[in-house]
Amino acid sequence: MRIPLSAPDITEAEIEAVTAVLRTPSLSLGSRLPEFEEALAARVGARHAVAVSSGTAGLHLGVRACGVAPGDEVVTTPFSFVASTNAILYERGVPVFVDVERDSLNIDPGRVEAAITPRTRAILPVHVFGRPAAMEAILDIARRRGLAVIEDACEALGAEVGGRAVGTLGRCGVFGFYPNKQITTGEGGMIVTDDGDVAALCRSLRNHGRDDGTGPMVHARLGYNYRLSEIACALGAAQLRRLDLLLENRASVARRYHDRLAGHADLILPEMNPAGARVSWFVYVVRLGETWTPKNRDKLVAEMESRGIGCRPYFPALHLQPHLLAALGHAPGDFPVAEGAAKRTLALPFHGRLRDSEIDEICGTLLDRLSVAR
Repeated sequence: MRIPLSAPDITEAEIEAVTAVLRTPSLSLGSRLPEFEEALAARVGARHAVAVSSGTAGLHLGVRACGVAPGDEVVTTPFSFVASTNAILYERGVPVFVDVERDSLNIDPGRVEAAITPRTRAILPVHVFGRPAAMEAILDIARRRGLAVIEDACEALGAEVGGRAVGTLGRCGVFGFYPNKQITTGEGGMIVTDDGDVAALCRSLRNHGRDDGTGPMVHARLGYNYRLSEIACALGAAQLRRLDLLLENRASVARRYHDRLAGHADLILPEMNPAGARVSWFVYVVRLGETWTPKNRDKLVAEMESRGIGCRPYFPALHLQPHLLAALGHAPGDFPVAEGAAKRTLALPFHGRLRDSEIDEICGTLLDRLSVAR
């Protein structure tokens, strides 16, 4: 694509940080790992941070550390990237979906309590597209019902609720650092928690079940190779030092999209400033009007891509994914708000370095092609 869907924001500072690691004999489990962990923990206000190989790995370890066992239920959203649900299945837990709010597309807290049963172990909200979920209501339910809250903040580094960073509100939270995220390590993720036992267990699990102080070939439990390399940690630490600028640049792009597209009858735009929350712009996703069909939406995608502009539907409804249909037995119509959104969402090119001329071209092409695609 001439204008790609996403692009990382890398400067000479990141290149120098990575090069410096390559001049050392330590490419894994060296000094950059705790440097990155401590910096991110301080940034979000968490006591502990545990770097892992991906956001998906972080969600898996968070589910495991919060005690989800085979047959345990975890209440979550059907409108998310598939990793949030797969992490539950990895531990042979049972994802219990509830529908989402029509405006925010986050899990609807008004539906959560009715989904809780004696087998429920946790609630796993997702801060979709970097917009915080309704955490006050979710945390209240969890406290009353004795449930863990595992925050999927993989899309939301920098987002806040009531002045507190998302990811730090539940028992643990997870950030992701894929190249389209607010900061990137190429692949990578971070678990944050105030619970020392959760942090210690996650550190052991990411390194083949080893415990600190027991020797390199002593494995206390079944673990995984979920380590994050020194190269990735150095890149992440350098990106983190630029986080405020990266967040502002992305917010500026979102504002320019909003100003350019506001008022068009066929487009529902994401809310810029939801009450009591700070959005961290991960993507810019518009929704097409109620009369649009997936076929028309896909025609619009093809029209945009034929002109060199990357865009795509974002996200599909998880309960209708083939492996989840087979595992959970849902049917079309079970979660109508999520399904309706999934049929009409369109992610536009988004990163902090988009130029005004590119935004003008994207928006002009979108508005021109809307009438063709209908």
